[in-house]
Amino acid sequence: MSSNGSLAVAGIDEAGRGPMIGPLIVCGVLVTEDRIPELEEIGVRDSKCLTPHRREVLYGLILETVDRISLRSIPARVIDDLRGRGTSLNQIEVDAFAEIVRELRPDRVYMDAADVDPHRFRDRVAASSGLQSDECQFVAEHRADRHNVVVAAASIIAKVRRDAVIRDLHGTYGDFGSGYPSDAKTVDFVRGLVTAGVPLPPIIRRTWKSVIRVLSASEHTQQRLP
Repeated sequence: MSSNGSLAVAGIDEAGRGPMIGPLIVCGVLVTEDRIPELEEIGVRDSKCLTPHRREVLYGLILETVDRISLRSIPARVIDDLRGRGTSLNQIEVDAFAEIVRELRPDRVYMDAADVDPHRFRDRVAASSGLQSDECQFVAEHRADRHNVVVAAASIIAKVRRDAVIRDLHGTYGDFGSGYPSDAKTVDFVRGLVTAGVPLPPIIRRTWKSVIRVLSASEHTQQRLP
């Protein structure tokens, strides 16, 4: 609880759960309950409903409004390593969300649930955070960034930060598009590396089904060659 008696409320969301290239960014924002209406007034909403320019504008306004932010950037190579050791993507998110809760120590936290069962996701994050129910109220739901302005603020920060990372990676590796398997430029980039026999750089999530499909298709093609 803040010095003025207002509840400290956190929202947590991620950007980059599904891409075949690039990091997973998890963001938490902490704001006093009495300032939540300010987030609504400046136009905060689900990052996916905003243009890149509008997200950039809101990024600065959000930082001026909230008390703190907490970020976790999980690179592709770390995701691959953890998954290779049997850690699911959901568990990776649980751990990141719990770390952010421990850092921000809110009175109440709203989370975009990664699990198909939002109550299970809530309970796993709560248990991993080490905070007791009398210290923090945990709320998790699907599409929370559409329903809760504090989670939406976290989604905007996460998206802007991931977009910045992707731009930097373009400078190093070339324009591979968005990194998502729905992006033809991204798939062609990975396919081109495989066809040329170039080792996949660490920014590519080798454990992703979309990447495995490209590798498998290349192997079948080579086997058919005379």
